[in-house]
Amino acid sequence: MSDRTLTEAPAPASSRHVDAGDEGYSKDLKSRHINMIAIGGAIGTGLFLGAGGRLAGAGPSLAIAYAVCGVFAFFVVRALGELVLYRPSSGAFVSYAREFMGEKGAYTAGWLYFLNWSTTTVADITAAAVFAHYWSAFTDVPQWVLAFIALAIVLTANLISVKYFGEMEFWFSIVKVSALVIFMLVAIYLVATSHPIDGHTPGLATITDNGGLFPSGVLPMLLVVQGVVFAYASVELCGVAAGETENPEKIMPKAINSIMWRVGVFYVGSVVLLALLLPYTAYSADQSPFVTVFDKLGIPGTAGIMNLVVLTAALSSLNSGLYSTGRILRSMALSGSAPKFTGVMNKGKVPYGGVLFTAAFGVAGVGLNYWMPGEAFEIVLNLASIGILGTWGMVMLCSLFFWHRSKKGLVSRPSYRLPWAPYTQIVTLVFLATVLVLMWSDGGVGRTTVMLVPVIAAALVGGWFLVRGRVAELAATRD
Repeated sequence: MSDRTLTEAPAPASSRHVDAGDEGYSKDLKSRHINMIAIGGAIGTGLFLGAGGRLAGAGPSLAIAYAVCGVFAFFVVRALGELVLYRPSSGAFVSYAREFMGEKGAYTAGWLYFLNWSTTTVADITAAAVFAHYWSAFTDVPQWVLAFIALAIVLTANLISVKYFGEMEFWFSIVKVSALVIFMLVAIYLVATSHPIDGHTPGLATITDNGGLFPSGVLPMLLVVQGVVFAYASVELCGVAAGETENPEKIMPKAINSIMWRVGVFYVGSVVLLALLLPYTAYSADQSPFVTVFDKLGIPGTAGIMNLVVLTAALSSLNSGLYSTGRILRSMALSGSAPKFTGVMNKGKVPYGGVLFTAAFGVAGVGLNYWMPGEAFEIVLNLASIGILGTWGMVMLCSLFFWHRSKKGLVSRPSYRLPWAPYTQIVTLVFLATVLVLMWSDGGVGRTTVMLVPVIAAALVGGWFLVRGRVAELAATRD
């Protein structure tokens, strides 16, 4: 990696870090794909399924948790956006970690991201199976069978080409956004007209008469933060997708900036409306809160339609996970820190080796659904949260190193920047560390998950000693 001279304009392409993992991709993702991927990344299983159990635990204060976590999610994606405008890469933060932190940094970032999405894949197929059980036609079908079917459908579409992924994600996002808009319009009408739902009158009294904003105190709100972080797990996806689109410098800023108001409207707004419609005790972890509302409204067919929407959200998240890990693993494979076969591409210019590798962990998740159908979602959600915290932490570290180099005059920051650097990166890193402490404080599965951190660290160290020879060999070849 060579030093760069600071200039007013971006450094010439020839002087920039070149990542072998960026070569060979088609540029088939259009502006509409990226914009909807940015939306879809901010609306997923964590909201559609996870919000029910978290509302039951924390009450209306869940909206505050979503708002706070949403701010930090925006900081992360804004930091990644600055790096993307500096140098678009399908390897995303793994490629930036390689440039600013060396191969060890890239190795760590990549495998933490894989931990995130391999476990999220299990969460998504589990959620899809749970949603499918809502309909009587699937009630007697074992949960693991439904999980396997969901994985097979999305995997097949993902392996064809990036264009199929983009179109699938575009329409998935259209469905999710449209459903949330309809829900919010209906909810606003119900609140404004005080239309009774299951014997309850919607409005502020639904909150004040049931323990207020913090019915069980402030602590439960703090303890659900790790689950809320999981809800924002896909916001970084648009940064990965930037490597397969034309003119990312025009498309990315608009897509990233829109994430903040979408978080405010869709996440915080939805939770506030849910809290106004029914007492928090009416919701549960076993059913999407949106389905609960329409179910209790008693309008024929509406609950089933909403359940179809939340099933779409699970499939969308699964689609995104297979896509992004395929690209990240290829970037790692071509540098030697991932198995060689994960870097292989098919005729459709899809890194199918990496996609299949992630799907293999999904198959393991099918087994988890067979042995522990009731606990599968919560177990993998906590493991995924560790991967998310690690991934976000690596993004902010890359951003911090990038800022530091710019101050030395070695790189030129684009005009699209993370505001208030370096304080934003530092505060975000402190927040991520705090989430780990909260997971430990929660006890149960959360504490067990945190206890796995040393095991994950040991596995990363051991894995590095296995691959460092090949990494050094490939690095010498590139030099």
